[in-house]
Amino acid sequence: MSIQRFVGRPDWYTTFNPETLATTGTALRWGVVATGNIAATVTADLALLEDAVLQAVSSRRAGTAAEFAESFGFASHYYDGGPDGTSPAGYLQLMADPAVDVVYIATPHAAHYDIAKAALDAGKHVLCEKALTITAAEARALIALARERKLFLMEAVWARFVPGFQRALEILESGEIGQVKWVRADLGFPAPQDDSARIWAPADGGGALLDISVYPLLWAWGTLGRPDSVAATAELTALGVDSQNTLTLSYANGAQAQLISYLSSHGPRVASVSGTEGYLETIGSVNNPTGLRICAGWDNERVEMFEHPGSGYTYQLREVTRCIQGGLTESATMGLDDSLAIMELFDDARRQMGVSYANDSRTDL
Repeated sequence: MSIQRFVGRPDWYTTFNPETLATTGTALRWGVVATGNIAATVTADLALLEDAVLQAVSSRRAGTAAEFAESFGFASHYYDGGPDGTSPAGYLQLMADPAVDVVYIATPHAAHYDIAKAALDAGKHVLCEKALTITAAEARALIALARERKLFLMEAVWARFVPGFQRALEILESGEIGQVKWVRADLGFPAPQDDSARIWAPADGGGALLDISVYPLLWAWGTLGRPDSVAATAELTALGVDSQNTLTLSYANGAQAQLISYLSSHGPRVASVSGTEGYLETIGSVNNPTGLRICAGWDNERVEMFEHPGSGYTYQLREVTRCIQGGLTESATMGLDDSLAIMELFDDARRQMGVSYANDSRTDL
């Protein structure tokens, strides 16, 4: 068995061809909506890009907005009510800031549509955390607005850009493991049992499906494409959100995929892709693999390992920067049609699972 290690910008990384952290064009001035854990992690990686300016952050509360701004060096911060107590929501103040070029939205899922719409209405480019919206109808309306305004919009599925996933696609496209026959992937963790936490709250779009299922799904979507049918089952909490779900995808050519997401247990967090000539398996968490194990036949096995700057979000952020600097309104790697198709799949899965949200009945789209 041989081990091959890639550091920085690997020569093989041709599908996405990411730039380094150095300046690649006119600096973009970023606004960040929300100050939770994911906002902090992504902002720390954003600060690594030399052509990113941390311009403004918004929060519902004055203290968290000020603390976040000070921690990362934002030029401005906004919060609900403002200094005089009469200003609109902090995110609306941020949208009105002419110094902000692009907005990163890191709120709970249920607020994504309204905040992203406000950003697009204000002429801002948008990177919005996954799930892009709660429903396919919301996603469809948001995408139509972005295209009408000729503004950049992308769902922040960072795992689509990391070296491990990109390299896996390159290996699969090479035909090294033959025709893919099945995919299995899982992701999850035992979440704290607090019904008020956004990950469990129906009002926030809680549950495993919208929070983490996109990551296992990427491995099926990236290797086999959009499925011809989906069968979904789930374990629901007393509040009616899924603590665990299984998606079984079937394809007209006979291929299948089984994807498991969970918020109630530990698990291997591994993706396996099986082909007629061999198989591929991830090392490390499936949403950001640190390596790949590739086996052609039974015995010819090798391991390829990966390293990256920061927490791994820099690749996604570089793609957004590259697209906006180049005048593009969407990414060819994480396109809007894919985001909409995934939301349609999730709508179908939720119907089968018996999970519904308040956003399902909105009539203002």
